[in-house]
Amino acid sequence: MLDIKLIRENPEKINELLQRRNPDLSIDKVIEIDIERRKIQTLADDLRSKRKAESQKIGELKKRGENTDNIQDEVRKLGDDIKVLEEKLSDLDDKQKSMLLHIPNIPDETTPIGTSENDNVEVYKWGEPRNFDFEFKAHWDICEEKNLVDFERGVKLSQSRFTLYRGQGAKLERAIVNFFLDYHTESQGYEEILPPFMANAATMTGTGQLPKFAEDMYKCVDEDLYLIPTAEVPVTNIYSGEILSEDLLPKYFVAYTPCFRREAGSAGKDTRGLIRVHQFNKVELVKLCTPETSALEHEKLTQDAEKMLQLLELPYRREALCSADIGFSANKCWDLEVWMPSYGTYKEISSCSNYGDYQARRANIRYRDKATGKIQFVHTINGSGLAVGRTFAAIVENYQQSDGSIVIPEVLRKYTGFDLIK
Repeated sequence: MLDIKLIRENPEKINELLQRRNPDLSIDKVIEIDIERRKIQTLADDLRSKRKAESQKIGELKKRGENTDNIQDEVRKLGDDIKVLEEKLSDLDDKQKSMLLHIPNIPDETTPIGTSENDNVEVYKWGEPRNFDFEFKAHWDICEEKNLVDFERGVKLSQSRFTLYRGQGAKLERAIVNFFLDYHTESQGYEEILPPFMANAATMTGTGQLPKFAEDMYKCVDEDLYLIPTAEVPVTNIYSGEILSEDLLPKYFVAYTPCFRREAGSAGKDTRGLIRVHQFNKVELVKLCTPETSALEHEKLTQDAEKMLQLLELPYRREALCSADIGFSANKCWDLEVWMPSYGTYKEISSCSNYGDYQARRANIRYRDKATGKIQFVHTINGSGLAVGRTFAAIVENYQQSDGSIVIPEVLRKYTGFDLIK
């Protein structure tokens, strides 16, 4: 969440930055509550000081054998007044915290200003989209024809937008996961994590999924547990409530998990195939670092995700998301989009976001500065390295051949055990 001290000191600037996201956003009500609670805090502190002084008088009067009934009544009255003020403070604190939990992060000054995804800025492209000399097919048609993904039975077993991988399709999906994990750990220095696939409300709140996006979550009945929408949630929270030594930073983590999203706000979008489903596999990259190294680590993480696309020889582009399109908790985001022939355009395959200290404040993840001894919040960064189902779809479409076969990218062959799907 945003730093209340920063809000107090720079309300106009914070409003200006928030309104780059959405003209309706404002921290004015947070400021109003903050002014009121600080007034009440001052009143309560004054009454406590008066009660302390009066209590000391009682002791002195008793030593002299004097009657203290009146002054004791006054002290009790002060105690009652203080209790009323403390209850008001508690209510105001709860209101202020609730407001702050619903306010998104402020965009970084380098984030392009825009009003919709149409204002995202293409940074560069890598690779050339293939020119087919035959009539190519969409991945959903190829997957059904070759029995790689059984969409119909996935729906039968669960509901719409759930899928069932079969045979060589299941093996290709697993091969992609293993390739990503091996490369990120062996060549890029990430520590592999296998986290729980369920998280409690505090963990979901720490990364910004709750309370804002509760409708997108799958919640367990009668339990404080949610199916995770991404490995970002448990992995970022590994050190929630802890203070790390600066010598331990930066922390690089990579995790494979299934991800579960109700996609409540995306009805009618990408209804066919593997692009937008309720359960999908993803390999996630997460970093914890100091503020000083944050921008550099964000760029390095993005390049680490890009390397996967380059090794798979899949054409892609990098986009700088504008202020209206960055994620709720992010202040800056690079989107990596892979070329999908069936759409005739690029589709997101990784969002690499810098959150500054926004998530760390919610999750209370801090470190001790070795030079000053001061306790500070870490910066958190993450991005998909990559979304596995979308990688699968991109391979199927971009590597299809005129005879109907699919060539397996060279880097995956030691994992699949075959170099061609016939």
